[in-house]
Amino acid sequence: MLLCVKRIPIPPSAMVTGEMRVTDNLEVSEAPCNQLVPVSVQSWDSFDNLRCIHATFQHLNASGWYWGNISAGQAGDALAGTAEGTFLVRDSSHTHYFFTLSVKTNRGPTNIRIEYSGNRFRLDSSSGACPRLLSFPTVSDLVQHYVGTSKRQGRSKPEEDAPAALKENTVLLKLRQPLYKPKTFPTLQHLVRLTVNRHTNCPEQLPLPRLLLFYLQDYPFKV
Repeated sequence: MLLCVKRIPIPPSAMVTGEMRVTDNLEVSEAPCNQLVPVSVQSWDSFDNLRCIHATFQHLNASGWYWGNISAGQAGDALAGTAEGTFLVRDSSHTHYFFTLSVKTNRGPTNIRIEYSGNRFRLDSSSGACPRLLSFPTVSDLVQHYVGTSKRQGRSKPEEDAPAALKENTVLLKLRQPLYKPKTFPTLQHLVRLTVNRHTNCPEQLPLPRLLLFYLQDYPFKV
């Protein structure tokens, strides 16, 4: 799946990377141009925005791969010794964005801003060919989607990933596994919750006590 997103300049000490597509001097993301969902333009509703942002922070704080207020250089250092496809989410240093997705590829760490508009999150795009990428109600939904996309692409043939003309000077950026923040590593309960979520799409139908069902519903993601 070919995504076309902005690349954020990173310090010289951090290598440029980019499942998305990244050139040597710009950052590009991956989103299916043939399955685009326009980001709807809505009037500002303070309650809906507050609820959306609160849910996003709640899920990110529970995830273990949200690193908060760190710089691009610090994210690069954290990802430097990891395998390709390792990622984390951090606060954006840009005042117009809440979050940035930092990912490791064979060229090093890549940083992609996450845009918030109309109570939805999407990867920041600068391409005329893909002006409207898929949008999601929370950042965790966004990350889970692209992790799933990367797994499906991993089963496809390399030549099917993108047109040959787009392969020169680019690198395929894939989301494969999160990098947990050392001081906020998930609890055993959370890891069990992830395992349950990965094996069922209807956890509310499991024969479990109500409190456990509520716990599963508090974080309905597989990542």
